[in-house]
Parts: sequence; C-alpha cells; structure tokens
Amino acid sequence: MLKVDPRKRRGKMSAFAFFVQTCREEHKKNPEVPVNFAEFSKKCSERWKTMSGKEKSRPGTAASADKVHYDREMKDYGPAKGGKKKKDPNAPQRPLSGFFLFCSEFCPEIKSTNPGISIGDVAKKLGEMWNNLNDSEKQPYVTKVAKLKKYEKDVADYKSKGKLDNAKGPAKVAWEKMEEEEDEEEEEKEDE
Repeated sequence: MLKVDPRKRRGKMSAFAFFVQTCREEHKKNPEVPVNFAEFSKKCSERWKTMSGKEKSRPGTAASADKVHYDREMKDYGPAKGGKKKKDPNAPQRPLSGFFLFCSEFCPEIKSTNPGISIGDVAKKLGEMWNNLNDSEKQPYVTKVAKLKKYEKDVADYKSKGKLDNAKGPAKVAWEKMEEEEDEEEEEKEDE
C-alpha cells in the first residue's frame, strides 16, 4: 500500500473545480432536493460551457491565487522525514539464493552460445532452465545456500555488537560530543 505524506497538499485547483465547488455550496442551501452526482456534474459542465469569459474570471482568479499558494507551500515542502533508511556498509551481506547461484553458473554459457542476446532474454532462458529442473537437480544449489547460511550468525553478532560501535554516523558523533561536554563540566566543577 502506498504511504501518503499527510503534510503534502493535494494539488492546485482549476477554475472549473472552484466553479463546481460554488455550485455544490449553492445546492447545499436547498437540502430537500436529492443529489444525483452524474446529473449534477452534467449540469455544472453545461453551465460552465455557456458562461462568458467575465463570469469565468471569478473562479479563474481564485484558481490563480490557489496556484500561487500551492507553489509557495510546495517550495518549502520536503519529503517526510525517516523515509528510506541508508544501509550500513558494515552490515553483513545476505547470501545469494539457489536460483542466483544457478544463474551465476549458467549465464556465461548462455551468453557464449547466443552472442548479442539481451539481458532480459538471458534472464528468461535462465528462468525457464531453472523451472525445468527437478528437485534432485536443484539440490546442489540449495545445499550451497545452506552452507552460506552463516549469514544468520553474522547478523546476530552484528546486532549484539550494536550498529554504533562500528559506524560513526550522526548519532555516534552527537553521543561522543555530549560525553565530551559532560566531561568538561565535571572538570570545571572539580577546579572550583
């Protein structure tokens, strides 16, 4: 599901949208009349087409003011904080799957037998070859992956050490600065 930033404004409204909004407000004044959205939209559209340029200027003025306001807000708008996390270069790498081990073995063979083949076609052929293998033929690649599973141990070690021990990111720098300031304050108190 797509995450929507609640701070981001929906968009600028057109002159016609302001006109329809005005029609809706007029229609709300008479609540006894039922509203059929399709008919309401047709009537607004027909009315808009028959309006003169002078009559259209009022919603047009509101639309241009909204555009200026929207542009000003979007100039100051930045994406939501905490978007995509940056990967720690010290983090252990996940091992390849059995399929990718298979691909790394057979990709050069396919390229040599079919010179000038596109990357997409190579991937399709590799996928077909993998799907045509039975479980016993896939077994060597699956066992290689099992041997590479020291990844879980590496991740556990990495998490137990803590990310801040190896990296000197902003949090680590701020923490060290705070500790230095506390040490300086303690020294000043001792000198007094």
